[in-house]
Amino acid sequence: MFVRAALWLQLGFPRVQRISQRFCQTQFMEGTKASTQGPPTADIENGACGEQPQPEAELGETVISEGAVRIVFPNSNEVFYNPVQEFNRDLTCAVITEFARMQLLSKGIQIEVPGEEKLQKVVVNLAESEEGSMEPCPRDQPQTAAVGNVCEEGLRVLEGLAASGLRSIRFAKEVPGLQVVIANDASARAVDLIRCNVQLNNISHLVQPNLADARLLMYEHQRGSRRFDVIDLDPYGSPAIFLDAAVQAVSEGGLLCVTCTDMAVMAGNSSETCYSKYGAMSIKSKACHEMALRIVLHSLDLRANCYQRYIVPLLSISADFYIRVFVRVYTGQAKVKASASKQGFVFQCVGCGSFHLQRLGKAVNSGGRDKFSAATGPPVGSECEHCGQRHQLGGPLWAEPIHDLDFVGQVLAAVSRNPGRFRTSARIRGVLSMVTEELPDVPLYYTLDQLSSTIRCNTPRLLQLRSALLHAGFRVSLSHACKNAVKTDAPPSVLWDIMRCWEKENPVKRERLSETSPAFRILQVEPRLQANFSIRDDANPSSRQQGLQRFQANPEANWGPKARARSGGKATLELAEKRQQLQNKRKEPNRDQGMEKLKAFPCKKFKKGTCLMGNGCWYSHSPEEPQGQPEPSPVPLP
Repeated sequence: MFVRAALWLQLGFPRVQRISQRFCQTQFMEGTKASTQGPPTADIENGACGEQPQPEAELGETVISEGAVRIVFPNSNEVFYNPVQEFNRDLTCAVITEFARMQLLSKGIQIEVPGEEKLQKVVVNLAESEEGSMEPCPRDQPQTAAVGNVCEEGLRVLEGLAASGLRSIRFAKEVPGLQVVIANDASARAVDLIRCNVQLNNISHLVQPNLADARLLMYEHQRGSRRFDVIDLDPYGSPAIFLDAAVQAVSEGGLLCVTCTDMAVMAGNSSETCYSKYGAMSIKSKACHEMALRIVLHSLDLRANCYQRYIVPLLSISADFYIRVFVRVYTGQAKVKASASKQGFVFQCVGCGSFHLQRLGKAVNSGGRDKFSAATGPPVGSECEHCGQRHQLGGPLWAEPIHDLDFVGQVLAAVSRNPGRFRTSARIRGVLSMVTEELPDVPLYYTLDQLSSTIRCNTPRLLQLRSALLHAGFRVSLSHACKNAVKTDAPPSVLWDIMRCWEKENPVKRERLSETSPAFRILQVEPRLQANFSIRDDANPSSRQQGLQRFQANPEANWGPKARARSGGKATLELAEKRQQLQNKRKEPNRDQGMEKLKAFPCKKFKKGTCLMGNGCWYSHSPEEPQGQPEPSPVPLP
C-alpha cells in the first residue's frame, strides 16, 4: 500500500488535473457530507483540528480541510503536516491580517476581511429634507483589498519552509492585501505537491511555488525592494540556521514570524546546545517557557545588530510544545547601541528558586542624550540570602517587554468581533486576553507550587497569594505560559515573608526538616511583613472571571509533535504502534530470566553447606548433576 503511495507524485500532472477538476466542481465549504461535517463542539472550543483526514482509496492520498482551504498529499510521510499547529496557523493569519491593515492604511487602502461588517462612510444632506438624508460618499471611499485578489501595493510574503503549502495557501485565501506569497521548500517532491494544492484551491495567481534552500533565497533578497514584508519560518526543530538570513531579507518595519519546537534545549536540558544555537545558556526553571521566548528574542536581536538592525516584539506566545514570536525589524544605528541594555543575565538560586536579573549594559539619559556603558553588578552575593545555596547563571536573554500591548489589543478585538473566522477563535481570545493582563515590565515568574514546595507547606489558593501581594502594595499578574504563574514586581524577600506568614497559619513539622534545607533556613527567619490573605476583588483577573479558554486540555490522544518527514516516502508507524515496539527495549533482562539461565549450574556454596539463600539462590541446589552435562557411564559388575 505504501509503495503505491510513494508513487503518487511520480504520476505527473494528468492525475493532478483530475483531482483539481473533481474538487473545483464542488464548493469547498459544502462538498460531500463526510467532508463538510464539522468537528464536535468540544473539539472546536479546545482548538482541535476539526475534520480528520479523509483517505482516498485510489492511490492512498489524504485530503485535509483547514480554514478556507483543502489540500491533498500522500500518506507516505514525505511531506510534513501536523494538525496540532492549527492554532499556530490561525493566530498567524490573524496577526498578518492586522499587520496588513496597518501597513495598507498608510497607503489609503482598506482591507476587507470575510465575516467583518463593512463600515461605509456617509454624509448627511440637510438641503433635501428637513430631517436630512444619509448617502454614501463615493469620493471618500478608500481603495479596498479583498481576500484572494492581488493587491499591487500589498505585502510580499515568504514562507521559507512550506512543506505541503497549507500555510501559504491559507494566507492567500484568508488574508487580504497581499501582492504575492512565495511558498518555498528545499524538497522537489514538496514543491510538486505545493503546485498541486495551489491548483486545487484556484490560487495560482497569488501563490508561487519555489524550489530553493530557504537561506540562499533570503540572502538573494536582502536589498531594497527585493526584501519581503512578511517572512514566516516554521521549521521542524530549531530555526537557528535561518535567523541570520531572515533578519536581512525582511523589509524595513517588516514582520518576522518564527516558530521553535526544540523546547527541551531551551528549557535547560542541554545548555551547551542552546548556547551553540542561540548564543545563550538555558537553565532549568519553573519559568522555562518564558525564558525560551526571551532567549529567541535575544538571538534575533543579536543577529540583527550585526547589520545595524534591531527588533521590536509584537507578540510572543508559548503554546503546546512550541513557542512562536512575531517581531518587526528596523534599521537604525542609534537604536542598535541600546540593544546591550535590553539584554540581561539571570541569577537563580538552586535551592529556593529565587532569581535576580542583571542587565548586560546600562543606558543613562544625560542632557537629552543617551549614554551607554557596561552594567555594574552582580545583584547577588556568592550565596543566596534566603537559603544559603549557590546561584546558577543563565542568559543572556531579552529583558524588555515581549509584547506590544496595543497591537495585541487590535488582534484580540478583530478576533472577538469575527469569531467564526477561525476554528480556534476561542483559544486565541483566551490566550491574547491573558497576554494583555501580563505585567509587561516584569521578566519571568514564580509558580504557586514552587513556593509552597520549597518550604514544605500546604499550597495557598491562587487568589489568596495574589491578594496578599496586592495588599502589600505590589503588582501581580498571571502568565499565558503557565497556569500557576505568579508574575510580580515584589522582590523575593517579600514573597518569602508572605510564605512565612502562610506557614504560621498552616504549620509544618519543622523537626522533620534538615538544618541545611532551604525550608529550614527560610522558616527560621521571622517575617518582617504581616501578610493579609483576605480576597480582594481585583485579585481575580478578567479572563478568569469570564471563563475564557486560557489553557487548552489535549483534545485527543498523542496530541503533540509528529515525526519528521522522510525522503523516499517510507511509511511510518502510528505512535501507539511505535511505543509498543519500543516497550522495554532499553531495560535489562529481568531477574526471572537470569535465574532460569543460571539454574543450569550447581551452587558451590551449597555443596560446601554454606549457602543461606535457599530457593532464592540463582544457582542449582539439586544434589544431582545439573542438566546439560553428560551422565557418567555405568560401571560393569564383576
